[in-house]
Amino acid sequence: MECRINAEDPDYDFRPSTGKISSFHVPGGYGVRVDTHAYAGYEVSPYYDSLIAKLIVRGKSREEVINKMSRALDEFVIEGIKTTIPIQVKILNDPNFRSGAFDIGYIDRFFGKNK
Repeated sequence: MECRINAEDPDYDFRPSTGKISSFHVPGGYGVRVDTHAYAGYEVSPYYDSLIAKLIVRGKSREEVINKMSRALDEFVIEGIKTTIPIQVKILNDPNFRSGAFDIGYIDRFFGKNK
């Protein structure tokens, strides 16, 4: 499973969040990988892709992967800017997502949008 960590504010329609990253700590452990170019002191520019990192986890079952990703997101610290981490934590904790009871309309329902 992969979570793309973006410099965006989920509370404001995923607007870009620019500025200096004041604190940056990546999670680790068996089956956890982080691909990133960012670091504490890194300046997030409004002129480029908002991708800060890719967090990838692997495990033996869907449940193990979801639990491992939840832990890894909880351990991922990026301060100074807004990121997509909080919304990804909410999605991973959603009972419908956890149970696999989702379809193409899941995100619209999750955000309370009607199509």
